[in-house]
Amino acid sequence: MNDLLTLIKKRHSSRVFFDQKRLIAKDDLHKILEAGSWAPTAHNMQNYEVVIADDKKLIEAIAAIKGTISLTFVKENYKQLSFSEEELRKKKTGVPGTMFPLAWRNPNVKKADLTADDRDSFMQEELNSTPVLGIVLYDPTRRAPASKGDFLGIISLGCVMENMWLMANSLGIDFHIVSSLSNGPMEKGIRKLLGIPENLMIAYSFRLGYAVYPHKYLRVRRDVEDFTHHNKYGEKGI
Repeated sequence: MNDLLTLIKKRHSSRVFFDQKRLIAKDDLHKILEAGSWAPTAHNMQNYEVVIADDKKLIEAIAAIKGTISLTFVKENYKQLSFSEEELRKKKTGVPGTMFPLAWRNPNVKKADLTADDRDSFMQEELNSTPVLGIVLYDPTRRAPASKGDFLGIISLGCVMENMWLMANSLGIDFHIVSSLSNGPMEKGIRKLLGIPENLMIAYSFRLGYAVYPHKYLRVRRDVEDFTHHNKYGEKGI
């Protein structure tokens, strides 16, 4: 049990370039996908498909698709940023501001201040360094029974993600969720490249590989006593 908790605590997002020459063993990839298959899903619907892209030219074609920068994302993301380790430790939530371009760290940013060039350049390099890119799809018309907004179905997709992530990290393989491939021009371009049926949506994508230079950054969590209420809301702790 302690080993499992240690693995959970060490799980991290690898927002770095991967070693292009170091490929993912097929057996390891199968274990990661099998771990995903055993995730709990609402009514055991298993309402997902996974496209695995490991063809270098295909990944380069995906990386070449031009994206857009959402002003809404940048402004809402700013609220989650900390600008010192002291601030991050105090908040116990969010991420270091240094993970994002300078313009994205401005709460008063204007659309004109956001250029796609920096984003596309970095994302191209990031994707091009990826040995394996996974695209997780689901059918929104097959919702979990009586689940308004398919809330249970969305939770299920998160469980699949977590299982794959933990298995990858247990194998020493870096894992990085890529949300920008799920909307806008990139989503349309990927649909065409991969032949994704219209009834399926891209839930999220993930990169698998081995980091060239592991990026170590402060990771924080709230203490159990911060979010636990005993018998009645407001009575903190257990």
